[in-house]
Amino acid sequence: MSQRNGHTASSRGGADGLTNSAIAMDNYGSTDETTTFANSEYLDGDEDEGVPVEFSVRKANDDPGTYFNDGKRKIDFVIVLEEEKLSEKQKQKKAREEQERIEKNLPPEEDESVQQEAWRKKFLDNLRRYGLEIELDVAESDKKTITYYKLHAPWSVLEFFAEELNFRAPLQIYSGTASDLPGADAHTNPSSNWSARMLKKVHIPNIMQNNVPNKPLDFFTCTFKRSKLHKFLGSENKETFFSNTERTRVVNEILQSCTYGKRRRAEIGIDRLLEEDVFQAAYPLHDGTEELPKGNLVSDEDLNKRQILYKYWARWGCWYKYQPLDHIREYFGEKIGIYFAWLGFYTGWLLPSSVVGVLVFLYGMITVNFNVPARELCDSGGEFKMCPLCDEEIGCTFWNLSDTCMQAEVAYLFDHPGTLFFAIFMSFWAVSFLEYWKRKQASLAHHWDVMDFEEEEERPRPEFAAKAPMMEKNPITGIMEPYFPEDLRKKRWLTGVGILCGMVVLVLIFMVGVIMYRVLIDIPLSQNALLRNESQSIASMSSAVVNLILIMVLGQVYQTLAGILNDWEMHRTQTEHEDNLTFKVFIFQFMNFFSSIFYIAFFKGKFVGYPGNYTKIFGLRNEACSNGGCLVELAQQLLVIMVGKQIINNCQEVAIPKLKQCWLRYKLRGSLGDRESKRWEADYQLVPNEGLFEEYLEMVIQFGFITVFVAAFPLAPLFALLNNWIEIRLDGSKYVCEVRRSVADRAQDIGIWYNILEFIANLAVISNAFLIAFTSELLPRLMYQYQYRFDMKGYVNFTLAYAPNGSTSEPCRYKDFRDPEGNHTIFYYQLLAVKLAFVIIFEHFVFGIGRFIDFAVPDVPETLEIKIKREAYLAKQALQEIQ
Repeated sequence: MSQRNGHTASSRGGADGLTNSAIAMDNYGSTDETTTFANSEYLDGDEDEGVPVEFSVRKANDDPGTYFNDGKRKIDFVIVLEEEKLSEKQKQKKAREEQERIEKNLPPEEDESVQQEAWRKKFLDNLRRYGLEIELDVAESDKKTITYYKLHAPWSVLEFFAEELNFRAPLQIYSGTASDLPGADAHTNPSSNWSARMLKKVHIPNIMQNNVPNKPLDFFTCTFKRSKLHKFLGSENKETFFSNTERTRVVNEILQSCTYGKRRRAEIGIDRLLEEDVFQAAYPLHDGTEELPKGNLVSDEDLNKRQILYKYWARWGCWYKYQPLDHIREYFGEKIGIYFAWLGFYTGWLLPSSVVGVLVFLYGMITVNFNVPARELCDSGGEFKMCPLCDEEIGCTFWNLSDTCMQAEVAYLFDHPGTLFFAIFMSFWAVSFLEYWKRKQASLAHHWDVMDFEEEEERPRPEFAAKAPMMEKNPITGIMEPYFPEDLRKKRWLTGVGILCGMVVLVLIFMVGVIMYRVLIDIPLSQNALLRNESQSIASMSSAVVNLILIMVLGQVYQTLAGILNDWEMHRTQTEHEDNLTFKVFIFQFMNFFSSIFYIAFFKGKFVGYPGNYTKIFGLRNEACSNGGCLVELAQQLLVIMVGKQIINNCQEVAIPKLKQCWLRYKLRGSLGDRESKRWEADYQLVPNEGLFEEYLEMVIQFGFITVFVAAFPLAPLFALLNNWIEIRLDGSKYVCEVRRSVADRAQDIGIWYNILEFIANLAVISNAFLIAFTSELLPRLMYQYQYRFDMKGYVNFTLAYAPNGSTSEPCRYKDFRDPEGNHTIFYYQLLAVKLAFVIIFEHFVFGIGRFIDFAVPDVPETLEIKIKREAYLAKQALQEIQ
């Protein structure tokens, strides 16, 4: 193994500049690929006169591995090329094949590597013409050569693109005092927490406080202008004026817009080159290692930003600490910062719902001994002989209702008056959570200077550009771009929707299969004298586990299929691509996870029939609810699927990145030998960043679990809270320690996921209304209490009907409101009317209060509006002073 490094491919970058046409390369155009890049209009005058390059100044806590070999120029991006070496046998075989083609007068075989090499050379040359400086580091082994292209953007490039990309620059430091900005409160300082303020008022020590060193300063900012550079804070130190994340954004913009061939063929951008396997990776570097120095030789202030995040956030020991959102945003950018802010905000709001859910559950446990119907059932002995749970012909026997005493007591834990209160509470909780998140989001967007951020006209996706069959002028920009016929896309989209519907049908088929499994396994268990009383519970729990396995397998299969379909549909921009993928995957996953739960909640036990007239499917009697009722079965199903999914996902988040890292290290072992990895090599061994889609999807499905069926499972918010405490550390550890650093993308909100959360919150109101009305025993009990006996005595007997004469070998009872002939009683129809009225009243009441909350809670706090106007005024004044 040999090592060659330090080859500086370009110290200045071609002719040190760009023409207007070259600068416009962030869009597709008609400029020929042979355009030269001379006569710059953006280089400093001093540099045109030959003044030496301005170097970055190394800070004490900077890793030397994040600089060029001169130790002065900062590495802003790394591009990696892997080339396999041919063995002697492979070289001989290739030579023989070429000789044979010559002898047969055949044209030379097309060599893809030749085209890739031409693209690579053109791309690197154009990067230099953009003004980027490139240094090579080559690592060789017996089997491959790995070339690392280290990129550095000098000041002239940074200031030009900072203005082009509308970067915001600091005018002065914001001190954060009330005298600076009238009306300042917590909304103008989103890094503060309500719990911290509350504990401070009552003088209780706050163990959650996280005193993180090197907190990013808060500034008054405005759009960067080169002509007003001297007015901006820190402009005298050009080497530190732009942050690392801003530098990587500039270089990424150049990488995305740089051509490597004919632009009319959309041969443009690093993403397309990665897709074509011309390069193997492109990433910005982490700020050194995350490992903390041994001993106390280095103060916390001298740790690099990655080490600070690890010590004060990503470690498991920080599970109870506030998240350092400003540090996260500073290191990873606003898009990832907003995700962790939302996850932390959501987890914080789970705390009150968890407490209320636990209290509701405890209320059930405390009052179960005072539950008259349960006591009557348990003390009934042989008074109520029940009809067989399956046909007598296959061996099912009569049984006593008192045998199900335990199930009745367990059912009461999930089905008591507190259930109604908790359903209403959670409906208001969901609406309030979303409203107050909008306020928090607005505060963060302002605090992070992305309130006015809007995505610029997006360029076509590299995959779209590569596969689009034709070019057409963009009606907005007037520039020729890759084009895909809209009619053909609609046909493909409809095909995708058809496949989605087919997969949903497949989910329903599997659900029917699980139902059949439950029925078939219940029959032999019912025939066993020892297991008869627990047969339905065993069948229900085992089928829930089987269902969870099918759900996880189908979810992985469809997610892969949805990605293929989404690529095939040829969406032009990345936003369109992501939104369509989100829609497809969410719809399927929602049906996948909730179809069996909807069945138990609203359909199971509703179409059973009665003795002598049972409803049958495939010759088997349609399944009824268990002895404890369908609500307890629903709670079992939610417990298994929700908690099981969380355990599986957390295990995957721990195991999969580590396995991928091991595989990458195994592949690169020959190029490193026994020496220690350099920074760019260590980062290449990390897992590629796959974005936030999976993270948001997991949390949105969880939000569905804790809202849509919360009336049946009041402990759901508690399990979600415990999971999210783990999730924050898992995700934090993953981003700090296990994945490559991503480009610091900007964002002002959580995007389409907010709309999905609103849909789930509205669905939860309807679902819980029907759940309480048609699945819970709450309304039948209340009607009996107010029509017959307030003390509830005789309720069990009241709910049992007699089997019609001749339908069974012995007289028996079954649960329903029917007369001895099998017809519904008057009470049944009265109860049905009350149930429908309850649904209407519940929905109107909750939706009405929800709309009032929406109206009463402004999306942007008034104090924040004052601050925004005040800052705009101060910024305008500051810039006018120089005129």
